Amino acid sequence: MKKHNFIGKVTLEEKVNPLKSKKFPKALVIDVPSPLASYYTRFTDIKKPSSIVLVTKNTNSYEKILRASSNINKRKNLNLEAAKCEVKIGNTKHNGIRLKGVGRYTHIDDIMEEYVKEGFDFNSNARLKKEELARLRVNKFFDCEEINDTILRSAIEKDEYYFKLEKPFNWEEFKEKTKMIKHNVNASGYDIAQGILYNKGEINDIVRIIKPNISIDLVKEIEKMYKQ
Repeated sequence: MKKHNFIGKVTLEEKVNPLKSKKFPKALVIDVPSPLASYYTRFTDIKKPSSIVLVTKNTNSYEKILRASSNINKRKNLNLEAAKCEVKIGNTKHNGIRLKGVGRYTHIDDIMEEYVKEGFDFNSNARLKKEELARLRVNKFFDCEEINDTILRSAIEKDEYYFKLEKPFNWEEFKEKTKMIKHNVNASGYDIAQGILYNKGEINDIVRIIKPNISIDLVKEIEKMYKQ
């Protein structure tokens, strides 16, 4: 199976919550639940972060975030997966660091201290209500296996697939199309996000789909509906 490595972005909308930091009480830390939280929490009693966003005062380059995170991982023997992230809450956009691989909520303060050592400042003016809807746009590396000309499967997450679109959708068009498809597909318990891949000087618009034990037939069915 042919493998590919791409860089791109994923855009998703989730109900998120603020987290309180003891060491940085004015900073906004966002708790982003797993899109399949109700499925995965059936198999563990340990509540740990799926994904968090440290909202920063300034816009930081992806390179700066990656270099800092690599230093922190080496220094503290961690396995953080960091990405540049833009968060839109209402009409306000914020910049941040999206983190996966945080072992416990109690570890967040120490991780924030490490980012301060690396030259990052946190936003002390951003506000977020509980269960507030936010749109997240996350930079991402894609390690994929090619299924066919239009479908890719994550080489890391076995239940994560991507397929290419024939034309781009703006965010509102994508939301409406996704809503219609979810009402017409005989399946449940899956999550869909919008994305783009940079590939050999071209931009490919994609859909990301995650579902436990997903079948390739379901991926193909949903792909077909997006192209109708």
